[in-house]
Amino acid sequence: MIREYREDDFEAVTRLWRAARELAFPDFQRRKGHTFEEDCDYFRNVILESNDVWVAEVDGRVAGFLAIAGDFVDQLYIHPDFQRRGLGKELLDFAKARSPEHVWLYTLQVNTNGRAFYEKNGFVAVRFGVSPAPESEPDVEYHWRGKARVKDEI
Repeated sequence: MIREYREDDFEAVTRLWRAARELAFPDFQRRKGHTFEEDCDYFRNVILESNDVWVAEVDGRVAGFLAIAGDFVDQLYIHPDFQRRGLGKELLDFAKARSPEHVWLYTLQVNTNGRAFYEKNGFVAVRFGVSPAPESEPDVEYHWRGKARVKDEI
């Protein structure tokens, strides 16, 4: 079930966000060395302030989340206990339904599983670059284009 983020989701979402990043790119996480408190501050003051946040819930437990601003997916993470069950695709399809013509995002180049997931779901890499500070890491910009809407002409 996908539902809107609630304040009482904060700890569960920030913990799953950290756990998923540690699994997806452990060297990056170790090198950056952010504390859980720093993660909480960033989530509270940047992600929640800049995005609409949606939660995937399984059996009453927060299993994943999507942070989206317009057609830009800022964050999409699934807790490691719930990965490979279709929740990421469900959240991505939710984003596509909210923005049926175009969705775009960035991911780190080292996120090989994430990159394969996005490509499998119709996203195309359009630019390889470096993320802005404080990350300053090699990244990939991905875009998905929905079917063009055809206007009836009379």
